[in-house]
Amino acid sequence: MLGSAGFHKVRSGPATATLRRIFQSLDTRNYRLYFAGDLVSHVGGWMQTMAEAWLVLTLTNNGAAVGATFAFRFLPVALFGLWGGAIADRFDRRNLLIVTQMIAALLAIALWLIVWQGRVAVWMVYALGVSLGFVIVIDEPARHAFVEEMVGPERVANAVALTSAVGNSARITGPALAGLLIGQVGVEWVFFLNGISFLAVVIALFAMDTRSLHKPLRRAQRPSVREGIRYAWRIHAIRPTIILVAVVGTLVYNFPTFLSLIAQDTFGGGASLAGLLMAILGIGTVIGALFAAQRKPPTTRTTIASAAMLGTALLIAVSLPGRLPFELMLIPVGVLAVFFGSSANAHLQSHSSQEYRGRVMAIYTSLTLGTTVIGGPFVGWICQTWTPRAGIATAGAVSLAAATALHLHTRSRHLPATAPVD
Repeated sequence: MLGSAGFHKVRSGPATATLRRIFQSLDTRNYRLYFAGDLVSHVGGWMQTMAEAWLVLTLTNNGAAVGATFAFRFLPVALFGLWGGAIADRFDRRNLLIVTQMIAALLAIALWLIVWQGRVAVWMVYALGVSLGFVIVIDEPARHAFVEEMVGPERVANAVALTSAVGNSARITGPALAGLLIGQVGVEWVFFLNGISFLAVVIALFAMDTRSLHKPLRRAQRPSVREGIRYAWRIHAIRPTIILVAVVGTLVYNFPTFLSLIAQDTFGGGASLAGLLMAILGIGTVIGALFAAQRKPPTTRTTIASAAMLGTALLIAVSLPGRLPFELMLIPVGVLAVFFGSSANAHLQSHSSQEYRGRVMAIYTSLTLGTTVIGGPFVGWICQTWTPRAGIATAGAVSLAAATALHLHTRSRHLPATAPVD
């Protein structure tokens, strides 16, 4: 990692200035620790997501069952996600993260043992997915809200973009690595590696200097879920972002399902091809992550435009004949998928105060993960009933239509591009 001293030793110039803008939050020691640990843990988590998809597909040969894998994992988020935000606003977020990461590690090791011993059944995968979902209910809003505590308000936009870029990039690169490992060492060892990866965040959290954290003031009364929802919705600038996150989270962010099915049913390949497709998509995520991190704090227009371009890119990808054109188009899809996710996350955080941050980010978590309860089985059913291309086209068309409608609405209402934090 490059700290502030490292940057100053490099001759100044346009490229150096851009790098300093992108990685400015890494000047903070606590955030450097967290960034490294979070990257390892997120990659491991999404490796397991891909491995679970492939395991269930192998056991059932059913697209809807694959989608249900993610639905069961995120069912607790859909039902109780907003309460997780209230918990993140009430208790020490660093301590909460230490506990959630340890429990998640134990669940991953349990899945490894079941598969390794040859006793796995689909219901076991679903049951462990629900258990992990209850961990996610608290972990996700606490993780997002903890960012400003590490870097302070002056760098929160950059840190949010970097952290969001880590999560969204791992969403792609993790499954890509999993696809490669499944063909080499077997699906069970992906679960084992994920269990070990959680230790990276735990070690980083224990190594932090707690005296330099910017902890929010705790109010005497308990944080209210209803109060958090009212607070987020009355910030007019982020209403379109909330709607778009719900649409994209429900339909688009099902890449392991989409690409597992298109690798098998459309191109006649296996886990290695699915991993290759995810790796190509990962090239785009690296570009998208770096671009998002060096941008100024995102606006309403930024999130709407990025959602529209993402929907368009998906429609172009599925309209291209042959495997090679589809693979090449996955690069801009990856760019836009990460850029939208990073922009939406940063937009919500930049317009909310620390006091409500956990509950605002619980809304984001519920809309990106909790909506998978509906979106996962739905897109899996479309892919199974028609074709994987039809599933991807549906996601792209609905995203484009929603972004277009919101653009017209905000223009008619003269919604400002930015708004102050309430």
